[in-house]
Amino acid sequence: MAVRAALRRVMTDLSLPRRAKLMKARDLEGLPPADPGSSAAIAAGLDWLKRAQDLSASRDGGFARDFSLVTGWAASYPETSGYIVPTFFAEAEATGDSDLAERARRCLDWLVSIQFPDGGFQGGRIDQEPRVPVTFNTGQILLGLAAGARRDRDRYLEPMRRAASWLRDSQDDDGCWRKHPTPFSAPGEKAYETHVSWGLFEAARVSPDEGFGEAGLKQVRWALTKQRPNGWFESNCLEEPAAPLTHTIGYVLRGVIEAYSWSKDAALLDAAVRAADGLLPAVAVGGYLPGRLNSLWRGAVDWVCLTGSSQIAHCLLLLARETGRAAYAQKARSLNAYVRRTMDIAGDADVRGGVKGSFPVHGDYGRYQYLNWACKFTIDSCREELSAE
Repeated sequence: MAVRAALRRVMTDLSLPRRAKLMKARDLEGLPPADPGSSAAIAAGLDWLKRAQDLSASRDGGFARDFSLVTGWAASYPETSGYIVPTFFAEAEATGDSDLAERARRCLDWLVSIQFPDGGFQGGRIDQEPRVPVTFNTGQILLGLAAGARRDRDRYLEPMRRAASWLRDSQDDDGCWRKHPTPFSAPGEKAYETHVSWGLFEAARVSPDEGFGEAGLKQVRWALTKQRPNGWFESNCLEEPAAPLTHTIGYVLRGVIEAYSWSKDAALLDAAVRAADGLLPAVAVGGYLPGRLNSLWRGAVDWVCLTGSSQIAHCLLLLARETGRAAYAQKARSLNAYVRRTMDIAGDADVRGGVKGSFPVHGDYGRYQYLNWACKFTIDSCREELSAE
């Protein structure tokens, strides 16, 4: 299987369009030396996400899943469009750009229009089949609905409540969600659905006394049964549980941190610290972090998952603020700088401000793609870094 996959990659690379070949060749020369800084990365990233909304192949108000150097702009991706919404609202307040808030509302109106009657949301791109309600995707869209309901209860409170109630009521007795998995990844329990729990915490802040926060905590405590003494989480990847993506590691860690923020249960902070302490040695000088890590927190690949690096940087900044540990902030800044150095801040509008799935661009996560969620998490982490200065 591995040999066949490698041969397919070789054949694909031979047939690449010129712009993809040029980007691969450039990345193989090494990481560019210049760091544009957080402010420039945020501004360029926001412009790129606006373009992703305007040029989505489905033209519906959502954000294109990606821009591919091979196939161009993809259709909208409900899951990640949902959690781009809070970023746009927050950046509208930080920058005074009212267009960002209007774009967030446009996206939310589209998401409400595709919500299933039971409250759930589909997995995958809007143009993918089968269209079935999925736990994880619903939880990510819930983050956007909660942000919208805080600003316009009449418009978004009821869709938020329906999504949160569907998640609460579909949960198994032990706290895990097993009934509505995505058809687009490997089956099995997912510890990283702590990121779904975060959506429930946000819904509980808007609409308390409906059991949303309690359901979220129940899942996080189940996820902690998957944590080893060294902080690593089992059952925590889309496809390769023995070597999870830093993307899903970032998901599980953020969910635990948000559970602590919601409950102030010291055991949850301890769990987040164990994971962070395991991660720190994996971050090399200059912010290099392999895109997959094994159970000993050692790199399992030779490429970087830029999404995961930005997510983990943000988590470390949050923990630095909570614990006062300077080592967390130092590693976070190096991770953020690494990701920023991979970005183009000028030039081709289709990639300017975007964040690749992998560095080099032909790595196995989002090959030859600029991912909307990679850009979103980079903006969030850079904003957190600025706020900590």
